[in-house]
Amino acid sequence: MEKDRIKQAYLDYVLRKSTPPASVFKLTQKLGMPESEFYRYYATFDAIDREIWADFGRDARERAAQEPVWQTYGAREKLLAFYFTLLELLKQNRSYALWSLRTYLPKMPGLTPRVLDDFRQDFELFVDELLREGRHTEEVASRPLVQGQYPRFFWAQVLFVLGFFAKDDTLNFERTDAAVEKAVTLSFDLVGRNSLDSALDFARFLIRRR
Repeated sequence: MEKDRIKQAYLDYVLRKSTPPASVFKLTQKLGMPESEFYRYYATFDAIDREIWADFGRDARERAAQEPVWQTYGAREKLLAFYFTLLELLKQNRSYALWSLRTYLPKMPGLTPRVLDDFRQDFELFVDELLREGRHTEEVASRPLVQGQYPRFFWAQVLFVLGFFAKDDTLNFERTDAAVEKAVTLSFDLVGRNSLDSALDFARFLIRRR
């Protein structure tokens, strides 16, 4: 398929040169196809990068969900499984992943580069579903006033993990694995029932008795 040829040729070029091709014309000329063929599938080279990252996210979710234990997991364990599967995919594509993250991740924390736009949309839908499951099982506290913002909060966690991965120089990215565990534990401690919820329940109880 021509689309796959274009994507693979782009990837090969980036891996060899650590930079995108100088132009679409030069890439398609090397492939022996008209330039117009490229634009049947992609508007720019950035569109290829967005698709690659979206595929990383989708593949991670699908592979994690195929594990026999997936259905026994709570929301926290499912998110951990997703992250660890994603990191394995990134390790398998280490050269491209590190080049892309170091090229596109902004210096200002919290900002999302356009290359991750499609990945972000898919991830926020995924985590929203996980959190709904968590509220059903009471793993996640129901907080109608703020829970609509939770997917953004968890997306900030993704950016933290990717940034940590890009800078991690430990063997097999061991520090990134540890960072994921700590970040997910903290996030579910925050969205789960805690002392604040108990205090609010007690306050509502007292108000109703007046």
